Amino acid sequence: MEATSHDAESGEFLKKLQQIEERLARIERHPDLAAAPVTGGQAVDTAASDEEAEEKLELQLGQNWFAKVGIALLALGVVFLLTFPYHGLPPALPSLVGYLLVGGIVALSRYWRRSYEQVSRYLLGGALLLLYFTTLRLSRFTVDPAITSTTIQVALLLLVVGVNLVVAARRESQYLAGIHLALGYFTALLAGEAYFTFTILTVLCVLAVYFRIRFNWSGIPLIGISLTLLTHFLWATNNPVFGNSFQLVYTPEGNLLFLLLYAIIFGVGGLLVREWEEVAFEIFNALLNGLGFYSLLLLFTLTTFRAHAVDWHLAASAVFLALSVAYWIRRQSKYITFIYAMLGYGALSIGIIVQFRMPDFFVWLCWQSIIVLSTAVWFRSRFIVVSNIVIYGLVLVAYLFTAGTVSVVSIGFGIVALLSARILNWQRDRLELRTEMMRNVYLASALFIIPYTLYRSLPSGYVSLSWLAVALGYYLISRLLKSRKYRWMALLTTALTILYVFFIDLVGIDPTLRIISFLVLGSALLVISMVYSRRTQRQEEPPSEVNNGKAGRRGDMRNDDIQVH
Repeated sequence: MEATSHDAESGEFLKKLQQIEERLARIERHPDLAAAPVTGGQAVDTAASDEEAEEKLELQLGQNWFAKVGIALLALGVVFLLTFPYHGLPPALPSLVGYLLVGGIVALSRYWRRSYEQVSRYLLGGALLLLYFTTLRLSRFTVDPAITSTTIQVALLLLVVGVNLVVAARRESQYLAGIHLALGYFTALLAGEAYFTFTILTVLCVLAVYFRIRFNWSGIPLIGISLTLLTHFLWATNNPVFGNSFQLVYTPEGNLLFLLLYAIIFGVGGLLVREWEEVAFEIFNALLNGLGFYSLLLLFTLTTFRAHAVDWHLAASAVFLALSVAYWIRRQSKYITFIYAMLGYGALSIGIIVQFRMPDFFVWLCWQSIIVLSTAVWFRSRFIVVSNIVIYGLVLVAYLFTAGTVSVVSIGFGIVALLSARILNWQRDRLELRTEMMRNVYLASALFIIPYTLYRSLPSGYVSLSWLAVALGYYLISRLLKSRKYRWMALLTTALTILYVFFIDLVGIDPTLRIISFLVLGSALLVISMVYSRRTQRQEEPPSEVNNGKAGRRGDMRNDDIQVH
């Protein structure tokens, strides 16, 4: 016991001695900490933390930002030097001087690669920018250019952009890649020839997607989408940045195909990324990709290429719906699937509106909602389901207010409402929301539009008979689906028929049809009454009698089984 106590006291003494040594060491490093309290053997080193933060900020300003600004100023100085008018000298001399400066900056960057790493990287970035500008100087910023051929000029600039992008990839620098992709888009504007410009844009889109997949640079697709949209729009408006008049370019129509191709490239790029999450940045990229390129296509087809507008919008619908299906299958995406799906439906709607006259296109838009609802249920998208029912209601109201006459074709609104309600009921377990109210809205619209269409389309003597046929149809559906809702629809339609017969058919139709209407309606009402009376008797039958009947039948079945055996 004494040995154990002695060992414990020795350990405590050594521990305190170690704490004293640590505190003395800290005081020697920072004398102002002599009065700092000790908590569990640790001094609260607040002053040291403040000093480290201040030193870090100082290094950030002195080492990084001053280097960036300094190299930017040097680069601007060299640019002004190259653009200075040199009269009497060979046209290629300024560019030759520029290439020598680029070589010297690259050599200096490699020399300082280990000792001044930050400065070395910034020097290399400045040299690559200067290389592009020096090549551009061969044909621009002078009245006597060394190169007058646009093809040669663009080829050299594309070669420089390619080299610079290779360097950016080897250095794994997202900033260099973004800058030189932007220079590539500027070069595409210089190309002049339409399909050459579109080809360059397509290659740049592929490169942006490649960098996203290869290095997981999430910002590159946003740069690519934005610059592709801007460059194609500038081409389509006659390149006003180069001093041309602002006007839409009428040819070639094939530029619309490239708009869809750009959207496909960036859309598929999001599917190929390995580390992917449906965050706000990815959703914004998809929105900009789909809405941006489709907006340009819509603008061009409605202003310039109206002859084939339907074909282009159907193609756009197919592209965006295919992307929505792909994102649902591969990513189980909610928001991006919704974005591409709604764009696909919108493109299909525009195609329908362009193809058919008003108000006929409202009927086709109504039938389109079946496709929308079916895919929405498959996507499990509450957003599309809710959007679809709102759009269906707006289309129905617009049709009723704009249609001069309502034909039998209008009954399609009611059929679509019935089918939509059935789809929602059939697949209600797939959706993450209550569909009861929406089904009631669809059924209520069918309850209204079908009798109204028959009233406006048929001769007055046949209206009551047609409504009675509709009521019979509702009742048969209720029997088939075992749904009380359709029985109520049958009852309400029958009640409406009774009102019509007494207030309209009684004095307003041919006597023969009046007799038929009264006989048929009276017979139907008696049959309905008998059916409901039979149901009431079954419900009021004592449970004992029902059980005895079932027991007797089960006993008979057992006796039959015994006899068989």
